[in-house]
Amino acid sequence: MPGEPRPARVTVLYHYFHPDDVVSARHLSDFCEDLAARGWLVEAMPCNRGCRDDRKTYPLRERWRGVDIRRVWRPRFRQSSGIGRIVNALWMIVAWSAVGLRRRDRRPDVLVVGTDPVLSVLTAKVVKALSGRVRVVHWAFDLYPEAPVADHLLRADSTFVRFLRRLLRRAYAACDLIADLGPCMRARLSDYGHRARTVTLAPWALSEPATNDRPDPGVRAKLFGDARLAILYSGNFGRAHSYADVLALARRLRDGGVHFCFAARGNRADELREAVRPDDVNVSFAEFTPEAELPRHLAAADVHVASLRPEWTGVVVPSKFFGSLAAGRPVLFAGAADSAIALWIRKYGVGWVLGANNVEATAVEFLQLAESRSDLLRLQDHCQAVYREHFSRRCIMDAWDRELRTLVRRRPALRTDA
Repeated sequence: MPGEPRPARVTVLYHYFHPDDVVSARHLSDFCEDLAARGWLVEAMPCNRGCRDDRKTYPLRERWRGVDIRRVWRPRFRQSSGIGRIVNALWMIVAWSAVGLRRRDRRPDVLVVGTDPVLSVLTAKVVKALSGRVRVVHWAFDLYPEAPVADHLLRADSTFVRFLRRLLRRAYAACDLIADLGPCMRARLSDYGHRARTVTLAPWALSEPATNDRPDPGVRAKLFGDARLAILYSGNFGRAHSYADVLALARRLRDGGVHFCFAARGNRADELREAVRPDDVNVSFAEFTPEAELPRHLAAADVHVASLRPEWTGVVVPSKFFGSLAAGRPVLFAGAADSAIALWIRKYGVGWVLGANNVEATAVEFLQLAESRSDLLRLQDHCQAVYREHFSRRCIMDAWDRELRTLVRRRPALRTDA
């Protein structure tokens, strides 16, 4: 009816979306679906190509679970090549920037910009210049060029990196809200000198079991034999991950009935296998687990492992931390003591932070835990409770809804003399 306010409109910019099953695309799909369920008019603008197979294309227009999908046609430049990745990024940024040229009645109230493709946040500066009324939000899943610098692919003092940082300084300054994945990422973003409101909104686990599932005896025996305490690393093992301290702990526990299993793939998985010695009899490897079998696989372990090399602190946050808590499993984290995961582990009492200086102390705690199944079960139940209260999809999306509605209320009023 005339005079009734229309629902707030949000446009979400991310490279990939439903039906792609890559993890970040699934998170953004969940994000859009949940905002639509909360009464927002939601538009998603991914590219039209598949992530894992760029020969596959999707319809340019589609309606899915209350979300209007308006895909951007993109040429088939190879995302796996450096040049292709940059060209794809520029293509999407230019296409997305056209949002600022829309008629006033078609512009979003809020524009949410992700981090795929790289440098997507540059869209913020252009849209803000074209339409200052649009509130711009950046959800930082990872940081660029910080990632290639951490991986020693780019030098922090190179002309190219300094140029990118100048561009990014302006882009971050155009944002009204920046959502990070933890205090260590927030600290890195603050180096750009932006004045945006900041909030930590971490991605939830894609699987959220309703109960704390106990191990399937067959799966547990296959992965860990008759171990008293079963410790599992499951997932990608790439350049950002470390293993030296975890193997040092495994060797200290070799005769303690504690078994470590790695079900990993990635560009450092072979290096990890080569680091395991013949006398590491309590360390084994398993095939990477299909998603359909993942819940039983994760439930077979008593403790899950996550790792992050110190130089990557604040650049990315391992998502397996959230998946482990959702499954009701404490986390053994090998990484910097000031990282977000380390801070959460200490704050909520959901695991151990492992470094070269506390291998012995951690081993003693694990041996004690192996002796007391009741203490282990209490810890597992506590981990799942912490996840539900602080990191679940419902919890994070409720926070997102509040943050975005606050932005809409604070937007500049429309001029009536236009």
